[in-house]
Amino acid sequence: MDKKVELRLAKIPYIGFMAVHYWFVVHDVHRCDRWEVWQNRDRGGKSWGHLHQNLMGVYQGVGNGDSWQEYLWQGKTAHRLMRVIENSYDHYPHCYLYRYFPGPNSNTYVAWVLNQAQINYSLSIKGIGKDY
Repeated sequence: MDKKVELRLAKIPYIGFMAVHYWFVVHDVHRCDRWEVWQNRDRGGKSWGHLHQNLMGVYQGVGNGDSWQEYLWQGKTAHRLMRVIENSYDHYPHCYLYRYFPGPNSNTYVAWVLNQAQINYSLSIKGIGKDY
């Protein structure tokens, strides 16, 4: 399998009509990992405060139905993203701070990764916290 990075999202419980939760799924030859910021610290998988690797199944929703893929990067772009994501525990400035609104939250993390990897991609308006 070639290296690729998926951008996934799911509706947030109770407010899914207006808010979504974004995360990345990193696919490599020997593994598939989910990377996201979660509202609770150290909830499972590997974690660095609110930043989690494999807290839940890669395609599992967040309590309001299934998740879906919004975008898929491959090739050199995926490699750039992977480098940022896999080192984010050491560089993401908000690992130990979480606020639903205005952020930082899961969508802040995804926007930060995209910015660090110099990828011009616009998250949904429902990605509250993306502009934090």
